[in-house]
Amino acid sequence: MKIRPLYDRVVVRRKEEETATAGGILLSGSAIEKPNQGEIVAVGDGKVLDNGEQRALAVKVGDKVVFGQYAGSNTIEVDGEELILMSESEIYAVVE
Repeated sequence: MKIRPLYDRVVVRRKEEETATAGGILLSGSAIEKPNQGEIVAVGDGKVLDNGEQRALAVKVGDKVVFGQYAGSNTIEVDGEELILMSESEIYAVVE
């Protein structure tokens, strides 16, 4: 199944959760924080401006992005994979 977000929304695959600290200590399920980084897997056509024109998004498929801890509260499941649906404005930066 494919998914195509509308307008200025993007679909992000969250980066894998770390199960151990840098020192090698294994973390339990409740101590693991969800990462605030991911890869964009789909983008909408763009934001519709007040004058009716459409502005293209600043991100593209394949970009690695940083977003807020509470960004993308809409999770969806596509082909058994959990993805996040968020607005472009919830993305803080592109990792290069």
